[in-house]
Amino acid sequence: MVTAATDAKFKIYPATAARWADLEQLFGERGACGGCWCMFWRIPRKRYEAEKGSGNKRALRKIVALARKPGVLAYAGREAIAWCAVAPREDYIGLANSRILKPVDENPVWSISCLFVKQQHRRRGVSTQILRAAVEFAGRQGAVIVEGYPVEPNSEKMADAFLWHGTMSAFKAAGFKEVLRRSPTRPIMRFQIS
Repeated sequence: MVTAATDAKFKIYPATAARWADLEQLFGERGACGGCWCMFWRIPRKRYEAEKGSGNKRALRKIVALARKPGVLAYAGREAIAWCAVAPREDYIGLANSRILKPVDENPVWSISCLFVKQQHRRRGVSTQILRAAVEFAGRQGAVIVEGYPVEPNSEKMADAFLWHGTMSAFKAAGFKEVLRRSPTRPIMRFQIS
């Protein structure tokens, strides 16, 4: 269990093969959003589009089965209610091709690429808790810097489907600091572990 982000409401654990069924249930038939299965940044865009749905699901399941622990899951009781993908930046090949999210510097970082909270648990502080847990998890794996790429909406109301990177306010509440912004709505934020 990831201890720093555990409170009376949530318990947070690394995503392991033993927890695959929980992740599968959390993501549902749509793979969290549009058949993504958290593969958007992990594989080439052409392959991502071709494998939306079941192909992306198989790809994520393979990562979990290989004991790579690609993120953390938050639970309310026995139910998985949230997911946060966190891994070394080099695991996310799509980030290398992003003009807006290209590397800030030469420092090795772990990247938070996705946040998904079950609809009925949104706006209750789950995102902040799971971000803190992701930092702790990455630190245990040797990370010194954890980086996130939240969305800062340019209007007050943005559909939840477009907030899968998380929001700037949740990252700030979890202790992240903005380090660079190449787009008005996409800050790059970091948590310096040591």
